[in-house]
Amino acid sequence: MGAKNLVIVESPAKAKTINKYLGSDYEVVASFGHVRDLPAKDGSVAPDEDFAMRWEVDSKSKKRIDDIAKSLRGAENLFLATDPDREGEAISWHLAEELERRKVLNGLGVRRVVFNEITKNAVLAAMAEPRDVNQELVEAYLARRALDYLVGFTLSPVLWRKLPGAKSAGRVQSVALRLVCEREAEIEAFRAREYWHVEATMLTPAGAPFVARMTHLEGKKLDKFDLANEDDASRAVAAVEAGRFTIAAVERKAVKRNPAPPFTTSTLQQEASRKLQFGATTTMRTAQKLYEGISLDGETVGLISYMRTDSTSLSQEALTGARRLIGQDYGESYVPDAPRIYKTKAKNAQEAHEAIRPTDVSRRPDAVRPYLDKDQARLYELIWKRTVASQMASAVFDQTAADLTDDHRGTTLRATGSVLKFDGFLKLYLEGVDDPEDDSEDGKRLPALETGEKPELREARSEQHFTQPPPRYSEASLVKKMEELGIGRPSTYASILKVLQDREYVRLDQRRFIPEDRGRLVTAFLSSFYERYFEYGFTADLENDLDLISDGKIDWKTVLRRFWDSFSTIAEATMGLTGQQVRDTIDRELGPHFFPVGENGDVEAARACPSCNDGRLGLNFGRFGAFIACSNYPECKYTRNLDEAANDDGDGATLEEWPKLLGPDPDSGEPISVRKGPYGFYVQAGETKPVEKGKKKLKDKPRRASLLKSMTPVDVDLQTALRLLSLPRLLGDHPESAKPILAGIGRFGPYLKHGDGFVSLPPEDDVLTIGINRAVTVIAEAATKGKGSASRRLGEHPDDGKVITQGAGRFGPYVRHGKIYASIPRGTEPEAVTLEEAIAMIAEKRARTGDKAGGGKKAAAKKSKAKKSSAKKASAKKSSAKKSSAKKSSAKKSAAKKSKAKKSSAKKAAARKPTQDAG
Repeated sequence: MGAKNLVIVESPAKAKTINKYLGSDYEVVASFGHVRDLPAKDGSVAPDEDFAMRWEVDSKSKKRIDDIAKSLRGAENLFLATDPDREGEAISWHLAEELERRKVLNGLGVRRVVFNEITKNAVLAAMAEPRDVNQELVEAYLARRALDYLVGFTLSPVLWRKLPGAKSAGRVQSVALRLVCEREAEIEAFRAREYWHVEATMLTPAGAPFVARMTHLEGKKLDKFDLANEDDASRAVAAVEAGRFTIAAVERKAVKRNPAPPFTTSTLQQEASRKLQFGATTTMRTAQKLYEGISLDGETVGLISYMRTDSTSLSQEALTGARRLIGQDYGESYVPDAPRIYKTKAKNAQEAHEAIRPTDVSRRPDAVRPYLDKDQARLYELIWKRTVASQMASAVFDQTAADLTDDHRGTTLRATGSVLKFDGFLKLYLEGVDDPEDDSEDGKRLPALETGEKPELREARSEQHFTQPPPRYSEASLVKKMEELGIGRPSTYASILKVLQDREYVRLDQRRFIPEDRGRLVTAFLSSFYERYFEYGFTADLENDLDLISDGKIDWKTVLRRFWDSFSTIAEATMGLTGQQVRDTIDRELGPHFFPVGENGDVEAARACPSCNDGRLGLNFGRFGAFIACSNYPECKYTRNLDEAANDDGDGATLEEWPKLLGPDPDSGEPISVRKGPYGFYVQAGETKPVEKGKKKLKDKPRRASLLKSMTPVDVDLQTALRLLSLPRLLGDHPESAKPILAGIGRFGPYLKHGDGFVSLPPEDDVLTIGINRAVTVIAEAATKGKGSASRRLGEHPDDGKVITQGAGRFGPYVRHGKIYASIPRGTEPEAVTLEEAIAMIAEKRARTGDKAGGGKKAAAKKSKAKKSSAKKASAKKSSAKKSSAKKSSAKKSAAKKSKAKKSSAKKAAARKPTQDAG
């Protein structure tokens, strides 16, 4: 008989904690997220049946539902306590629907509760205020899920047929991809423009130096490009040197800078990317652990509030706690007169939750650091500082601006400075920026200046500048842009960015997104043939419609019908396009990328075939994707890959020929070259030489090294090649184990080797430049998380004294003793496994395999070998017996035939004999 009250949450870690808070009258079980979904096949959403949706429970979810159904026996109440967001509401709905379908509810009271934080007070308060499942939120989820399914399952077959090599498309992910591709096109089309500015170092009458920049020349205010070349700049410098300047005006004012609001999901992802170099996935995974709970002195406590939210508001309790702490730690001058109340500026914002904040602001980062791993500690500190700083007083700057004029020549210089007068929230926290400006005046102090003073010129100088292309998107800036445009939901941004990388539509290079050619082809196809549906405005408007559904202001099926009626018509029309129409359209769209025009601006010269001279190069599609081909095919069979096309020099010939000689090795004198092989580009030292070994003639292979994924062959120089060829390189000895640490590249990418263990190098680290200190940190983090070959030492086995370790492999987390690997059960946190638990797991594995001393595999192998040998002998014996039997049978048949023939012959002879006698 189960408990009177059953509570269903999503995470098993949360289940244990909440069960402690609620007591013995409650049983808390986990659903492990979604329990059913639309099958990944055509027909799961049926527009012709009023958008009927056919759900499926997979085998893993079926077992969880079975366990929940058993726990319901004897229960009086069911509480659906999945996460407090739209997705959580949908999971609660799915659970109730599936349990009702199985007829196991039997009139039970089914209520919904939400835990915005996992603390005892918050859990008990939520349980005291249950509600029904919010049907409007469920319908918004159903509409979103149906839209995503219909777009994906309608577009993907079109892409596969019309665009070989494309993998798939999605309603939101394709719009995010478009942002990355369009930014890259802007960068490629960018042409740098020269400009100059002139500044002077001046001295006050007291001899204090300061710098002023020219703003007016010959009475005219200078625009950015008015000093367009060195001659213009020289003329301006001469005007300053000839001038006699007077301070015409001095303006002083106090300027306040206010703190940033507490974190929402998207701003947390942005700031963690800027300050901690976390990817969006890492940020959300780490925040999930902090929300679900950390063991503090034997008690599991959630350290932050729920991490999927659009809200920037704080509860009254959080506001009071933050203001009290600020007064205690920093003084009353840092506490503003009234609490700061923030409103979100993002489109499609939901104010359903609080901002992301510490559950108890008095729990300072230093106090919880011993209980957290490095990532958790850093993220908690970031959230804590941002929350506290958001309630601190403004920073105050004294800004000064002085105009210096030479009335005779109409020249004006302007000196500006900004000095921090009161640090306020800056004492604790300053928000990061993605692409800082170089000409910030913060911290630039001016001496005392007074109107009418005549400063003396010490030096006048000019400085050349060039305009810069727009920067590529980082994870932080892309998330920010998507939120500004209202594309998707902040809770989905991490998965969107991951999908784009997994499908090789984009790659991250130096923490910036670069579109792959495959991604550009997909974007060109969708923007050409489905333009309306992948516009930023259309996607944002659809998000607005989904918000209206969640507010109960519009019917969800009305939104689906309106979308599907026009979208399906376009899809049918696109399927009818010929291959030539698709090729010509994409070739026209991406021509500037694949055939960059040289300085002469001749488009046709950029497309001239280098093989037959009178052919025109263009985009073509083959079985395995797109490539460049000559228009004179089949007479001219010239082709090249897209990556080669993108490195064209603008006159129609490929810029690089392979192999490309980089220069000699300074130590050995061997020629270093970049080459192209069947598996990609690599660098090589020397040439292959034939050598004799006994009677055999072998090839002496030269040193080789593959290029890193982030490298393009055209950019590899001699120094880079030499560094690649030097791998693996010794970084130094580990300070604790004294074992050497090596950095190298293997079949699975860059790695660190520590003793006999290997650890994959994180994407943000460079195998060519990583140092010993960073390497030690990476190895330590991998050991904490149970990743790679780095393992966590649990202790010694009491039977033989051998070390027991905990690690993770391709099949999941495990504990190891000698040659025995025992899998850690699902739902158990690997980092929480104790020595006693590990010993029990190993004993169970031994009992299951019959392994007494780690030789189970060998014994099993011998047994298997003996069994195979026995089976082979038995098979041979049986085969021999069959052959013998067949031989005897054949002999018998042959003898019978001979006997029958003999008798027949004798009979015929006997028949003939009387006749002869009569004659």
